[in-house]
Amino acid sequence: MTAKAGIILAAGQGTRMKSAKPKVMHEVAHLPMLGHVIAAMRGAGIERIVVVTAPQMEDVRALAAHFGAETAIQDKQLGTGHAAASAKSALGDFTGAVLINNGDMPLARADMMRESLDSAAKSGLSVVAFRPQDPAHYGRVILDKDGLLDRIVEYKDASAEQRAVDLCCAGTYSAANAAKFFEWAAKLKSDNAQGEYYLPEVPLVAKADGVKSAVTVTDEVTVMGVNSRAELALAEAAMQQRLRAKLLNDGVGMLAPETVFLSHDTVIEADAQIGPYVVFGPGVTVRGGAQIKSHSHLEGAEVGKGALVGPYARLRPGAVLEEDVHIGNFVEVKKARIEKGAKANHLTYIGDARVGAGANIGAGTITCNYDGYDKHFTDIGAGAFIGSDTALVAPVKIGDGVITAAGSVITKDVEANALAVARGEQRQIAGWAAKFRARKAAEKAAKGKK
Repeated sequence: MTAKAGIILAAGQGTRMKSAKPKVMHEVAHLPMLGHVIAAMRGAGIERIVVVTAPQMEDVRALAAHFGAETAIQDKQLGTGHAAASAKSALGDFTGAVLINNGDMPLARADMMRESLDSAAKSGLSVVAFRPQDPAHYGRVILDKDGLLDRIVEYKDASAEQRAVDLCCAGTYSAANAAKFFEWAAKLKSDNAQGEYYLPEVPLVAKADGVKSAVTVTDEVTVMGVNSRAELALAEAAMQQRLRAKLLNDGVGMLAPETVFLSHDTVIEADAQIGPYVVFGPGVTVRGGAQIKSHSHLEGAEVGKGALVGPYARLRPGAVLEEDVHIGNFVEVKKARIEKGAKANHLTYIGDARVGAGANIGAGTITCNYDGYDKHFTDIGAGAFIGSDTALVAPVKIGDGVITAAGSVITKDVEANALAVARGEQRQIAGWAAKFRARKAAEKAAKGKK
């Protein structure tokens, strides 16, 4: 099998984003665009990936390293051809196949990349093209009589006849031999108004070398580029639609899928049911048979089989719900394990805690886990019944089968099967309320006479 390398062009500042953050670092479905392109390349069987950055882009290089990619620096912004050629410093004498893709294409698919590489293996060079609904100012892909690439013509240079062509350049290229690609890139000329070296001119150089370019055609969404905040929003919408479609196809139930928002890494098993307006942040797994009711927000959490969450629940990072757990409306769970069959049905905060199997957490209960400096742990035993409006002041351990009286503030460990009562003694003063109201009425009357 031929070795494969990928070059990702990520040196552009993205000035139209109006952001101090490099363009490829902007997220789609909670993953920077660069991460999506790297993932697609990995899916296409590309072993070595080089991300080309500008000198000042340390954060982009750090992200590339996180995903196991190499980096190369484009010293000066001299066009896409110059950027691709800059990857030679990292790839060196590599002679396997190479695919070049822009870093601002978060919806790029592995199958599109594989097809491009396969075409290049047959012809020597391949260009990816698409037919947009609105060709606008895209470069036109002009084919010869054999269906191979004749040339790519920039819109501003195209004749009326060429502008009528609806096949446009996507910005993805594959070459069967990386050494030949760099040889062609080295021959690019910068005799244009911008004084830059353009990647779309590589096929012309290859043609002069006797190598014709194949053209692979894909859909518009797959090669969607992002250059502005508006286009980022469009890419997010397209990605959400793709993610929802996959889950539905995998057997996940969604009453109103268009209202559910997913992360790139959301895992939901078949027969889980997701209600309207549920938001998934990164790192969420939902097991089969679980039900996430409307307006709930989950991030960094695991929901077990048959569990019930929401409506209006919040699961924060480190929340683990075991099988058949119930987390109800306006309940927040953070860095806590809720064991099998336990319930917290309303108005509760559980943080830095364990809730034992079958325990019941009453409305208004909170684990007081933070003292202003450190977080402390609360351990609630199996079968415990925590009365409404109980404050559990951590660190504290509540034994198995304990009952806490409603309104208690528990500051000390409670042994198994005990009743814990920690609240002020109730006093009753007969007739006080009536006297209070009479006094207030008299005061009001006296003010009115002045």
